[in-house]
Amino acid sequence: MTIRFDTLSNGFRVVTEHMPGIESASLGVWITAGGRHERLGQNGIAHFLEHMAFKGTKRRTTLQIAEEIEDVGGYLNAYTGREVTAYYARVLREDVALAVDVISDILMNPVFDPDEIEVERGVILQEIGQALDTPDDVIFDWLQEAAYPEQAIGRPILGPAERVQGFARGDLAGFVDEHYGPDRMILAAAGAVDHDEIMRLAEKAFGGLNRPSSSVIQPAGFVGGERRELKHLEQVHFTLALEGPGYLDDTIYTAQVYANALGGGMSSRLFQEAREKRGLCYTIFSQAGAWSDTGLITIYAGTSAGEIAGLAELTIDELRRAATDMTVAEVDRARAQLRAGMLMGMESASSRAERLARQVAIWNRVVPVEETLARLDSVTTEDVRGLGTRIATNPRAALALYGPAETAPTLSALTDRLAA
Repeated sequence: MTIRFDTLSNGFRVVTEHMPGIESASLGVWITAGGRHERLGQNGIAHFLEHMAFKGTKRRTTLQIAEEIEDVGGYLNAYTGREVTAYYARVLREDVALAVDVISDILMNPVFDPDEIEVERGVILQEIGQALDTPDDVIFDWLQEAAYPEQAIGRPILGPAERVQGFARGDLAGFVDEHYGPDRMILAAAGAVDHDEIMRLAEKAFGGLNRPSSSVIQPAGFVGGERRELKHLEQVHFTLALEGPGYLDDTIYTAQVYANALGGGMSSRLFQEAREKRGLCYTIFSQAGAWSDTGLITIYAGTSAGEIAGLAELTIDELRRAATDMTVAEVDRARAQLRAGMLMGMESASSRAERLARQVAIWNRVVPVEETLARLDSVTTEDVRGLGTRIATNPRAALALYGPAETAPTLSALTDRLAA
């Protein structure tokens, strides 16, 4: 594997990884602008813009954008996150130039046709409605808002329907002008790619872009709180979040091991205690997520109205126990799962391209795999217990519940139990 990283004279970054023995390439442009970069009145605009990128350019109609990639058997898509928006494709070796041309076209030459804006507005409103009808989807948006109230990082990426209904062409163009500068863009490619060819294509497509950009964001401040939405559903959807480290904090590796040992698999504490031993739920897991200056350790479970109180209290009890009796075997198992998951994921060109882009966005370099594995290996049982102790002795949390949750304990009752 050969990784190369270069920067054009305007600040546009290009990172590639050649993978011998495969005939496909995954590539895209990652832009360090997402939901977190929106002002309150813009909430949802980054996601709306992502949709509009596929709705016609000065050179291609909406149909042509789809047809040119699919005519060669390729795949084209995009997503919006809180700190990044990505436009990416997967194609065969001989179609790399076409993929770069299409992606650069939708980024550099969107027309934002008013008729297409109205069509896509309807699509996004349908997407919002679908999310609201999917409890184990919308619950995480509500949890994020409870953790970071009245902050950009806490707002839903889709935005509220009433805001989406008001966006116009000028709003979309304004967000592009403000945030889509060359210094915020990263072209990442992995698989059957040649770095020098990608550099030539990048220079041709993006070398003339000199738009200034703004990257000021509101610092995140974990506050915590409770949101309880009562509705007649088959299950109560329960989510609990505790503040964790951001990805620039070295303790992010400890948080990942901790969350994995707590609820990362069938052998984890929460799965064994809540599901296997007591039958309180079908699904339960924990995970560690991170952004530049904050993170969340999140627990999710779905259970019946009759079991929600017991499940919530068991979850708190397991958080308390993790501070004192997390074993060496549990930490070793969690670390092995994280190692294996990372290495298995790297067998995919798409995963490698994503990894390249995210690491350049975060550290402006590609972190060697060996360095990441060494960081994971350095996490000790004492480190994990120490994180558990900090959580138990500083019980700030966010709680979101959806469904027949009348008998669920309050957040105050749960944090009191955690600190007891």
